[in-house]
Amino acid sequence: MPVQYYIALSSVLFCIGVVGVLTRRNAIIIFMCVELMLNAVNLLLVAFSKMHYAVAVGTSKGGEITAGIDGQIFVFFIMVVAAAEVSVGLAIIVMMYRNVHSVDINFLNRLKN
Repeated sequence: MPVQYYIALSSVLFCIGVVGVLTRRNAIIIFMCVELMLNAVNLLLVAFSKMHYAVAVGTSKGGEITAGIDGQIFVFFIMVVAAAEVSVGLAIIVMMYRNVHSVDINFLNRLKN
């Protein structure tokens, strides 16, 4: 499959995530949109990693090829950071719901006082 399809799908997913973050007021939906943007980046990293591996295989002269895993290692670290972000974010949302009884992010201005 050509890499252009992955680029198109990833850009559509990223744009949906950006629109969701900018237009929604529910904190849970905003976190879901941030996760969607991170997954779009992960898809691109894996696609470019596979493309780089295919180029390395095509140009090798029988030697050992180590290309193709760099993007997948970055994806692993991005997934770890995303899991940590979700756990901290959901804890903040739960505490906000306990205090305000809503997950609307406009109520966060009231917590300043």
